[in-house]
Amino acid sequence: MNQEFDPGVPLCVDLDGTLIHTDMLHESVMVLLADNPLNVLRLPFWLLAGKAALKRKIASRVQMDPRSLPYNEPLIAWLRSERSAGRRLVLATASDERFAHSINEHLGLFDEVVASDGSINMAGRHKAAALEQRFGKGRFDYAGNATPDLTVWGSARRGVVVSASARVSKAAQQATTVEREFAAVKPNFHDWRRMLRVHQWLKNGLLFVPMLAAHQLSFALFAQVLLGVIAFSLCASSVYISNDLLDLESDRQHPRKRLRPFAAARIPIWVGCAATPLLLAASVAVGTLVGSHFLLWLGVYFAVTLAYSLGLKKLVLVDGFTLAALYTLRIVAGAAAVRHEVSFWLLAFSVFLFLSLAFVKRYAELDLMKERGREKAHGRGYEVADAPLVQTLGLASGYAAVVVLALYLNSDAMRALYQAPEWMWGAVPAVMFWISWVWLKTHRGEMHDDPVVFAIKDRTSLCVGGIFIASLVLGVVA
Repeated sequence: MNQEFDPGVPLCVDLDGTLIHTDMLHESVMVLLADNPLNVLRLPFWLLAGKAALKRKIASRVQMDPRSLPYNEPLIAWLRSERSAGRRLVLATASDERFAHSINEHLGLFDEVVASDGSINMAGRHKAAALEQRFGKGRFDYAGNATPDLTVWGSARRGVVVSASARVSKAAQQATTVEREFAAVKPNFHDWRRMLRVHQWLKNGLLFVPMLAAHQLSFALFAQVLLGVIAFSLCASSVYISNDLLDLESDRQHPRKRLRPFAAARIPIWVGCAATPLLLAASVAVGTLVGSHFLLWLGVYFAVTLAYSLGLKKLVLVDGFTLAALYTLRIVAGAAAVRHEVSFWLLAFSVFLFLSLAFVKRYAELDLMKERGREKAHGRGYEVADAPLVQTLGLASGYAAVVVLALYLNSDAMRALYQAPEWMWGAVPAVMFWISWVWLKTHRGEMHDDPVVFAIKDRTSLCVGGIFIASLVLGVVA
């Protein structure tokens, strides 16, 4: 604590980017759009009445849970020590007063709240004037983080710099005497990789399946499919980002998803909003190099993923079928990239297999909710009591995929492609075992949020995958 600490001098604390690692306007807009995406058309008209009016319009339509926000814990710990020493604390924010009071009720930390009221946007000079009117110029200290706070620091006795850039920190030292600084949270390489969900790009390897299944191996076709994989990866990342932005509150209530870059406020929301259209544009540009037929299926994939993010994920059962369709669309697009017609057998096997994996994902989430004493999965249409039924549906779908594979091995289409079809039968017990293994691990609560990630890291799954591939290769060359 500063040696010149004076309990008679109030400490005014900014909210956005200071007390919390995010911005309430950005957060509330995401909740608004998650409730109804068409609200995006209203925002420009609300803004015409001013930023304070925009914030009030949004605040009157959304409910924000203050418990889930990413708070600056080191700052809060210091503020509590200051309050214990007798210092008066004031929450001074440009966020709407409804959100500000809700946060203060949750924290129980501030003696007073100064916030935007629908008419005045309490930022910059407006905030400085309001605090001067209440306490007098130079008779309050102020904690902030951004360029608009420089005006307030100019009116304050002392300043506390929180999560500010080097430029703002230097300017604050010129505007006032800085009492204390709290370091900013800076994203690292791991955060950017998680934002893009790079590990999910492995799913796009499914685009190679039609080419391999038809035994059409050439450098030209490989290059075509590789471009398709890049296009799908960029498109998928754009949708993953938008999904994370619209699912912030749900992710923050999940023990692992809360660590995602946007949920943990490691990366600002505005970055995600800017990256989404850029990634999508890059995806379309690469997709045009593959061909118009492929681009059509890329568009279908984007439309379905967007529909899933905006609402289908909330519909019980529909979400599982949608996820299965998204996996299968990758195979269809891969066939379009090499101008090959995808077979009925491959489509049927894919649909049943991926439907089983989709239900694995949901069952794992429901099992986790049960452990945490919840009765319903947040943001989903499932209740915890649905878990046994979801498990049954998933197992049935998985074994249906095995049946389709067995029937295919007895078909004329298979005999035309494989010289030694008897070796192919090794693939049937391999798939059957893996489906059983995945569901056993899920039932034990040992499943990752994404079964694909689980399969990549699990040694047993890798061994089974090796047996499956060896069966296919022997069927061709033996």
